[in-house]
Amino acid sequence: MISPKTSEELTELLNRQDRLVLFFTADWCPDCQFIYPVMPDIEAENEQLTFVAINRDDFMEVAQEWNVFGIPSFIVIEQGQEVGRFVSKLRKTKAEINQFLAEYNKAEKDQ
Repeated sequence: MISPKTSEELTELLNRQDRLVLFFTADWCPDCQFIYPVMPDIEAENEQLTFVAINRDDFMEVAQEWNVFGIPSFIVIEQGQEVGRFVSKLRKTKAEINQFLAEYNKAEKDQ
């Protein structure tokens, strides 16, 4: 998982042509802490996607720009445009995240 440290790094990532999954998170978030241990498995099962962890507290203006009001949030973008979003007030499971991402993995494989 890529974790940009500067706004410039993040901007460069967002301008890439491949399909990205923006994972908005924060260290103090208990639901984020719940997901952290399974993120390597989720990445491995969705290897066609590039995952970018964005600490909401470090990139508050980016979270506001992408209308991220709850964390953790997963936003799939392609060529800088949002194509999918998974946010819920309930704790997300590995299976739910993979189910959400399956549509984008399939679309990527079919192209």
